[in-house]
Amino acid sequence: MHAPSADPAPPDPSRPGPPGAQRLATAPLPARVRRVLERTLRTAEAELDRGLIRTLDVFERDLLRLTELARAPAAQSAHAAALRELRLDRAGLIPRFLRALEAGLAAIRTPPPAPAAAPREVSFRNLSLVEVEETDEVTVLREIAARQERRAALPLHLLGHRFGVLAGQPAFDAARLPLGPHALCRDLREAVAPLGLGHEARLLLYRGFEREVMSGYPQLLERVNEQLIADGILPALTFVPIRARPTPRPRDAEGDRPQERAAGGRAHTAWFGQPAAGAVADGAAGALALLRQLLAARRPAAGAGAAPGGGAGAARMLTTPELLDALRALQPRREATGAAGIGELRRDILAQAADGGAPAALSPEDGDTFALLELLYAWLERELRRDAPTADLIRRLQLPLLRMSLQDRAALLRADHPARRLLDTVAESAARWLPPGELDPHLIGPLQRAVAEVGAERDQDPAVFERAQARLHADLQAQARRAAAAERRHVEAARGKEKLEIARRRAEAVVAAQTEGQRLPPLVRTLLSQAWSDVLTLTLLRQGEDSATWRAQLAATRRIVARGATGAADEALAADVEAALGQVGYHDEEARAIAALLAGRDDADAAARTEIALALAARARLGEERAVQAPPTESGADLTPEERTQYERLLALPAGAWIDFDVGPDGAVARRRLSWFSPETGHALLVNQRGQRVAEPTLHALARQLARGEARVVEASRGLPVDRAWEAALKALREQSGDEAPRA
Repeated sequence: MHAPSADPAPPDPSRPGPPGAQRLATAPLPARVRRVLERTLRTAEAELDRGLIRTLDVFERDLLRLTELARAPAAQSAHAAALRELRLDRAGLIPRFLRALEAGLAAIRTPPPAPAAAPREVSFRNLSLVEVEETDEVTVLREIAARQERRAALPLHLLGHRFGVLAGQPAFDAARLPLGPHALCRDLREAVAPLGLGHEARLLLYRGFEREVMSGYPQLLERVNEQLIADGILPALTFVPIRARPTPRPRDAEGDRPQERAAGGRAHTAWFGQPAAGAVADGAAGALALLRQLLAARRPAAGAGAAPGGGAGAARMLTTPELLDALRALQPRREATGAAGIGELRRDILAQAADGGAPAALSPEDGDTFALLELLYAWLERELRRDAPTADLIRRLQLPLLRMSLQDRAALLRADHPARRLLDTVAESAARWLPPGELDPHLIGPLQRAVAEVGAERDQDPAVFERAQARLHADLQAQARRAAAAERRHVEAARGKEKLEIARRRAEAVVAAQTEGQRLPPLVRTLLSQAWSDVLTLTLLRQGEDSATWRAQLAATRRIVARGATGAADEALAADVEAALGQVGYHDEEARAIAALLAGRDDADAAARTEIALALAARARLGEERAVQAPPTESGADLTPEERTQYERLLALPAGAWIDFDVGPDGAVARRRLSWFSPETGHALLVNQRGQRVAEPTLHALARQLARGEARVVEASRGLPVDRAWEAALKALREQSGDEAPRA
């Protein structure tokens, strides 16, 4: 931390500003507060003035270029008029902006306006139309401010507390801070208004302001924080992220269950390329602060802060805009020679900036950005398959992601950021748990186009990731719908098999109960347990246990057992049995012979009995596919305590949870979706990323695999390669720095 440089000349009281704007010199503030705010203003002016000059230079060049390229006379005239207005009043725009900034600082002790009370009745008498251009302009400025608020969340948080001390009030939020992004955007709009620019020209100017001025906004806030520390305003204020430990609780509105939380957190259930259900922005500011602290702890040993060719003090520090311009200049060469590593890019930029003169160095913030992205990619490579058809797209994203991260430090830490979502999708398409052939080939083209679109951007426009992700979203949605439709068909088939097996088990239980303790001929007992059991199973499936048909079949079962025990013939029973057997696929002669035996007619010879027995042995029965599997023990007595724990965890998982299975001795993994399971029969259905059925194991078998470590439930926090890479990078940084703080 260093004290600010010598104070420049105080602001000129005669410079123009908004009508009625308050001045620091005349504001009703304590003398010490006024002095601190005056130094704050001069610190901010020194940083903002250079960026505003660049903004106006770029804006003037853009207007001149648009005027020359415009084909329509009306557009050419509009651009020429905007250029003329800018040249007439360019000298007044920056003073107006700084005067509005001073007015905001002077008013920090003015109480904020109380929120208007909501009317009890909605009135439609005073409705009025609002210009579309005005709403569009407000929306653009609001989006710019929101992006900068996310980028600079940590310094804004600290600055808000220090301004609260100066104002004698609670901490300021980003919307109320005079140096907050919302205030700077309002100041810009006020300063631009007298120019009389058209709507399109104003929007062009606002985009240039974001690119040239706000690209260095986090550094501006950090310098202001340093100046306030030097002035003794909360010098010991720091921020350490608090990591709350989740506690089990009853199932809530988000679908959490106590067993699921106790077993390790929320399960990952999203399809390929889809955000997790209920995903919210994570604590990017705290995570970034923690990562930077860990990098700083590692830096002395690694020599990361040393300038090439000499001491850090002799090196010229590159600003972020200069760094972005250097990356823009390097981009055509990288496109021609192929993707380069982050470390190689850093070396090329510093060598180019030095160009035989004084050595160049990166600022600590920019150096950390390079280091974090390089660390992320180093661990991300371990989560990918090198032979995947989209593996090269990951490397081609390095330069666009680096440019994005230099503008928004926490972009890749926020799960909802378009740049992070694009990286997630591309990395998932090459993930090591995606076996060859399971990636939908229809997605390769859209992924390539999305990466090419962000790679072709030259002006570091943050919106390019939003546009690319929006175009890719439609293809991802179509793939997810196809996978979900295929999954539904397999689930419906599994449920049909489930109903068949339940009916078969019920029929077998009925036959066993009726024949228990009865002295029946072996062939009759076999016919009851097979042929007649199929009749009962079909009746249950079609009619149910409450039907008259089921009651009639139960009565027929009792009559069959009675006739088999006594040997007395029953012609009426034989006719009913023959008709029932015909419904389950027995041929007439077969059904007639079996019915005669079941109804007590014992006129078949030994050869006929042998033929019937052989026919039964060769015949496929209802539900035979599931019957050949060993049914799970209902009590679970054969499970170990660890297997029982995993079995209970499976029962608590939400539908669609993903499980990683070990499929080879070389560490190969396949990710499968637990689409459906039945606690009653213990059967489950696993599908792949495209919704295709791959296995129908039992829950007990899955529990044993989980207990042995051969399978792992995928948690939402580690469901994507980038999540896993960040976790591994953070762990490596902790180990290198000796940090023993609680893990997330």
